[in-house]
Amino acid sequence: MGDVEVEKPFIRPFHTPPAYLTAQTKKVATSFKEELESVVQPVKISKHADQRIQARNIQIQPEEWQLLEKKMAEAKKMGITDSLVLMKNAALIVSTKNHAVITALERKEASSQIFTNINGTIVID
Repeated sequence: MGDVEVEKPFIRPFHTPPAYLTAQTKKVATSFKEELESVVQPVKISKHADQRIQARNIQIQPEEWQLLEKKMAEAKKMGITDSLVLMKNAALIVSTKNHAVITALERKEASSQIFTNINGTIVID
């Protein structure tokens, strides 16, 4: 006997479209400031930096710390990992990667120093 070919009916597979095609996405416009504030974390101060701040009696106001937090977040977004921060009364070496102050010195003391292993500078006056 000859081979008999039986034609099988085509069954369309049940397919659910991905959620991103069916659900309407909400695009909420957020300002850069709002986005930045959501990322801002408190700055950690290393033991070494804390000792130097105390020993040198460096005064940094709460508003300056808040501004430093924001500037560190901005610098991190730009790819800066280690930065020199120049303030009115202080110069700080910070790690944006760890969101920490590594060391501190008086601003006038910083004017005669060479800083290495940094890839950005933040000036806060």
